[in-house]
Amino acid sequence: MKIAIIGTGGVGGYFGAKLAKAGHEVIFLARGKHLQAMQTDGLTVKSIKDDFKIEKVTATDSIKSIGPVDLVMVCVKAWQVKEAALELATIVTPDTLILPLQNGVLAAQELGEHLPARNVLGGLCRIISKIEAPGVINHFGVEPTIIFGELDNQLSARTQQLQQVFEQADIQAKVATDIQAELWKKFIGICVSGLLAITRSTYGQVLDLPQTRQLLVELLTEVYTLSQRIGINIETDFVARTILNFEALPPESTASLTRDVWEGKPSEIEYQNGTVVKLAEQYNVPVPVNRFIYHCILPMEKKARQQV
Repeated sequence: MKIAIIGTGGVGGYFGAKLAKAGHEVIFLARGKHLQAMQTDGLTVKSIKDDFKIEKVTATDSIKSIGPVDLVMVCVKAWQVKEAALELATIVTPDTLILPLQNGVLAAQELGEHLPARNVLGGLCRIISKIEAPGVINHFGVEPTIIFGELDNQLSARTQQLQQVFEQADIQAKVATDIQAELWKKFIGICVSGLLAITRSTYGQVLDLPQTRQLLVELLTEVYTLSQRIGINIETDFVARTILNFEALPPESTASLTRDVWEGKPSEIEYQNGTVVKLAEQYNVPVPVNRFIYHCILPMEKKARQQV
């Protein structure tokens, strides 16, 4: 397959490199020193599974230069999806699959507003990875997994074929029977990132202190309640199981939004707790903890975006 990786960060860099290693024609979209390093020295992956290097990498900073592809994996930050969608039309054919892997629940909808909706799948991934240095991706936690499916939840030949492509590249992949439920399950969990940010704490620290542990439970319960009001099919014990999953993480673990806020970078707050607040207003669901977190991070977000 000819595959475009739109955003070569920890997610796009890892999965794109695995696909390139498996023999697919992969074009990476990147910028700055990271792009220069890949063009000059290739792409190195350090992983808890296995280290490897793609010696010859095709990388660019222009979507238009990529040309028509079979698969577009959208791996930019959630707030960059709309901007990317405006340019993706130049590389999308009637048969191109578009797979977003953002945090949040809005990426497929935003892509479908600017591109043919029939081309867009729902998708998410599980991986803890980052750019360690220009041209170097470090995968340091979680079995890398891609979960995806048709937005109407129909089992299609194209999703089954894509699953085979991923699995042949040694990427764990699952075709979801209810992709909205899968997206919301991840969404509920990642909304804790904002709590870590404002408490300047790791998962372990938040869980250990009774006061912040209670806040975490209330936050998760608010988002779960919202999902039920919207009509998402999620198990009734999901909040309890999510907390068990957090407890299984290394206690020093944090989240990408958390680190972005701490480092004064633009974050995905609008697509996490901000989305909870907006949907809660629409569906008349009280979400006081999420609202408080969102409002606390807003001044830092505006400063990071040089809007104040």
